[in-house]
Amino acid sequence: MLMKSPHSLEPSLRYTRRATIRLGGLMTLGALLGRPGSLLATGPNLGGMRAAAQYSAEHSGLSFLVMKDGQVIYQDYPNGHSEYEAHKIYSGTKGFWILAALRATEEGIIDLDDRVANTLPEWNTDAGKARVTLRQLLSFSSGLDATNSLHGDGFENRDAIAVHAPLVAQPGSAFIYGPAALQVFHEVLKRKLAGHGETPTQYLERKVLRPMGLGPQRYLPDREGNPLLATGFMLTARQWARMGLLILNGGNPVVSPHTLSLCFRGTSANCAFGMGFWNNAMAGQASAHQLDVEEMLVPKWYQQNWHNACLCSEAPPDLVAAIGSGYQRLFVIPSEHLVIVRHGQFGHFSDAEFLRLILGRA
Repeated sequence: MLMKSPHSLEPSLRYTRRATIRLGGLMTLGALLGRPGSLLATGPNLGGMRAAAQYSAEHSGLSFLVMKDGQVIYQDYPNGHSEYEAHKIYSGTKGFWILAALRATEEGIIDLDDRVANTLPEWNTDAGKARVTLRQLLSFSSGLDATNSLHGDGFENRDAIAVHAPLVAQPGSAFIYGPAALQVFHEVLKRKLAGHGETPTQYLERKVLRPMGLGPQRYLPDREGNPLLATGFMLTARQWARMGLLILNGGNPVVSPHTLSLCFRGTSANCAFGMGFWNNAMAGQASAHQLDVEEMLVPKWYQQNWHNACLCSEAPPDLVAAIGSGYQRLFVIPSEHLVIVRHGQFGHFSDAEFLRLILGRA
């Protein structure tokens, strides 16, 4: 069940003829990571946001929301939709479960560098699986087969299927994006929490969703009650923006700034993906490779090229994003104190073009 009122986060401020852009002192992602933020001097202007809204609407957009310093400065709900309407965020769901993992890390329930086999002894019978860490599961660099069929319905026990999925690459060597790795993590967390008398879903609601002002979500459970961690949530633009505000506030009220920063550190398998979130850290580098994440995920994992990848060459390098299929997007630019939410209904869409329009760099 979603929150009844999508307005409890911040007051609504629909743009008409003028913009109100406030400056604030929120912690930047650059500060979280121990490096400077963006050199971009100014944030979005009214013309840029209108152009971005038009671009989104013309490419099957359902909602478009911009917040600066925690205040809504522009919103648009085209093609017959409204600000009260919740939409599927698909893989945007992953970020909420990653926050649960990080909170469990801070509380000593799990250790990201612990081997999965220490909790799932059945993995000790496979030399490759015996080396996989929880961090590798959450960054999709474990080498585990994606097992995309787990996105479907009617499973007795998704976790059991994921646990028995084969390794198709050496741990740490490849980025393989799919539901199996997160379902294995769910099985680990379930066994860890069993002694506390709590399920992972209950833990997620108590430690993540409620502090963020959100209620229970759409979990797509199997017959054993295991939720599908890769997708499922449905949120309004304002509700999803709460994740962006949490990022701007250094993880408060769920985790510490240091722990949150772990989400945004890429791996050797994919520099543009940390744990649950994508980053733009390579932007501005001569070797940067701008790509469309959804198009890159279409080929088999061994045909994908994540080398020096970035989301938008002209956007600040501290930009991070939650990305869901069909061009569901949550962009956060800490150096500009910006949160941008966009829901879409598939169709062609360019993150880079969208961001250039918002930032006046088209």
